[in-house]
Amino acid sequence: MSTDVVRPSALPDAEATGIAPVAPAAGKAEKVAAPTPAAAPDLNDPSLYINRELSQLQFNIRVLEQALDERKPILERLKFLLIFSSNMDEFFEIRVAGLKSQIAFDHEIVGPDGLAPRRALAEISEITHKQIERQYTILNDRILPELARHGIRIVRRNEWSNKQKLWVRRYFRHEVAPLVTPIGLDPTHPFPLLVNKSLNFIVQLEGTDAFGRDSGLAIVPAPRVLPRLIRLPDDVSEGGENFVLLSSIIHAHAEELFPGMSVRGCYQFRLTRNADLTIDPEDVEDLARALRGELYSRRFGDAVRLEVADNCPPELTGYLLRQFGLAAAEMYEVNGPVNLARLFGLASKTHRPELEYPPFTPSIPKALKKAEDLFQVIGRQDVLLLHPYESFAPVVDLLHQAAKDPSVLAIKQTLYRSGANSEIVDALVDAARAGKEVTVVIELRARFDEESNLTLASRLQQAGAMVIYGVVGVKTHAKLMLIQRREGEELVRYAHLGTGNYHTGNARLYTDYSLLTSDQALCEDVHKLFSQLTGMGKLLQMKKLLHAPFTLKKTLLELIARETAHAVAGRPAQIIIKVNAVTDAKMIKALYKASIAGVKVDLIVRGMCCLRPGVPGVSHNIRVRSIVGRFLEHSRVYWFANNGEEKFYLASADLMERNLDRRVETGFPIEGKKLQARLKKELDLYLSDNSSAWLLQPNGRYVRTQPGSNQSVRNVQAQLLEKLCGTGLTTDA
Repeated sequence: MSTDVVRPSALPDAEATGIAPVAPAAGKAEKVAAPTPAAAPDLNDPSLYINRELSQLQFNIRVLEQALDERKPILERLKFLLIFSSNMDEFFEIRVAGLKSQIAFDHEIVGPDGLAPRRALAEISEITHKQIERQYTILNDRILPELARHGIRIVRRNEWSNKQKLWVRRYFRHEVAPLVTPIGLDPTHPFPLLVNKSLNFIVQLEGTDAFGRDSGLAIVPAPRVLPRLIRLPDDVSEGGENFVLLSSIIHAHAEELFPGMSVRGCYQFRLTRNADLTIDPEDVEDLARALRGELYSRRFGDAVRLEVADNCPPELTGYLLRQFGLAAAEMYEVNGPVNLARLFGLASKTHRPELEYPPFTPSIPKALKKAEDLFQVIGRQDVLLLHPYESFAPVVDLLHQAAKDPSVLAIKQTLYRSGANSEIVDALVDAARAGKEVTVVIELRARFDEESNLTLASRLQQAGAMVIYGVVGVKTHAKLMLIQRREGEELVRYAHLGTGNYHTGNARLYTDYSLLTSDQALCEDVHKLFSQLTGMGKLLQMKKLLHAPFTLKKTLLELIARETAHAVAGRPAQIIIKVNAVTDAKMIKALYKASIAGVKVDLIVRGMCCLRPGVPGVSHNIRVRSIVGRFLEHSRVYWFANNGEEKFYLASADLMERNLDRRVETGFPIEGKKLQARLKKELDLYLSDNSSAWLLQPNGRYVRTQPGSNQSVRNVQAQLLEKLCGTGLTTDA
């Protein structure tokens, strides 16, 4: 494989998808000799940067690849296929919609990669059409047959037995038909405004109705209150667990919706709309009220994608495209249900634990296991937790204890995603009702959690908590909790700082770090940050806490520059960064300069990475790997060798412009040799993974690692399960 820099747009079709064979050696990136450049390289050269939308697509493709991994249980493979579907929905709703809006408003923004929005959309269309077609092929040829071998079937209309047809007909007449509203298309019934991502049917009709109308077309929206997947009773299942789709039920009985008419064709389709919220902070007096209005409009934003059954006649697909103002390239013909994400219910409706990942019990650190007073333990030592391997319960328990403790006077917390009915919110409500000073900074604009956050804000306000919506125009993404407790004559502060959200469900699925601390300086910094969020005033100086949009980016750049200086001076220099995305051009340039100077840089980046590694003379010292496995990698870790005086920071922020420049984010130090040694060992596990890691190549492709002939399988998530939970379980190694 050539190591020349190749733009993704220039790659052959097979390469443009981001799919590549497994790497020939475990955990090893391509070795590129670093030539001595005749002149300093131009770090503004667009060929040094990967387009962020195309990089995001490649992450989604890596997720889809998991559906083909036969080491994984079959229901987990199905989930990965459906996660790809959900990811693609959001990709179109936000990323594609954003590019289309730039073109529509003649405000095209070209990033460091130099790819204009029109060209980016063309490349996205080419890749997504291939991958979505591939997704349905995997579903129909691999996943569904394998499920059937295990006695789990989605029974198609042409496979229904007589008993099943009778049961389905009764279900349609009693449960479906009363809720369906067919809409005939004529001058008094123009094409309806359809909800984003809703299931609909376009129906070809023949005949004249009671009023003499014969338009020949109708739209049938599927009732959104009904399940899309219906389990057949055992007495008609003929063995195993059998399911039918709501779309099949409606399709089979379409003629009953149009009495006296003849149905010539019935075809399902789904429209994806722009779902991004646009609120101008300068025109908003009441953010909550403005957001409620925007949430309604999200359901009816501009069209960005049409999915339709692949047997739909061209005259009907053309008609739909004209109605939605879409081009043919924005239509996706699919061989199966148009709303695949609704199949998530298949796992929850079946009772086959042997077809899923084995369960595990998150551990509790020894220091907390039998502790009746968490304040006493945290007062003696910092406690570091790695979720989901270590339980999130101590964080919730600390808040519950604070709510009941008469010595606790005040609680302050940020909430980004938590769910309106979570244990965290329950504890805050209890604390407010107990008369404590409870202040909650809620980020209403957490994407796709806005409605939930409005509900929890109302609930907290009714309990007597002070609810603040942060700073208009700057999202509050930091994860902080501060408890103030009277101990003798002093007010003592305790804090929780995290890389993830206060969502107990996510804490079982996402990998994130939590720090429980009573460090006086750090807790004082947290107090200052809350003061900045709730009040007004000049920037407050922090002793330990880094915070965006003020000091986080500046400090990270300084730490990279310091490592660069060590390399220039001939000292060993190394950087390890684990984040979800790397897109900020200034950070990328700083890392390029570090590589040129000789700093060894390892980036563990789950999703988007606009940095191009392995470019001779520029990024030859940079390796980029992505871990895709049972848990969603979400923690952010920054490590700098610092000439033997290691620097460790955990953070809520990725290396993205929005995180570093336009959000309230935090980076907090991990101090003490014991915790630092633990963090470093865990980072090393990620770097030695040869089973679930994908390595980014100079040409923008990802190559999956595999063990060498003399190597054992190393899967970081399986190793952490064994180490921290002691289960002996594996994920998929």
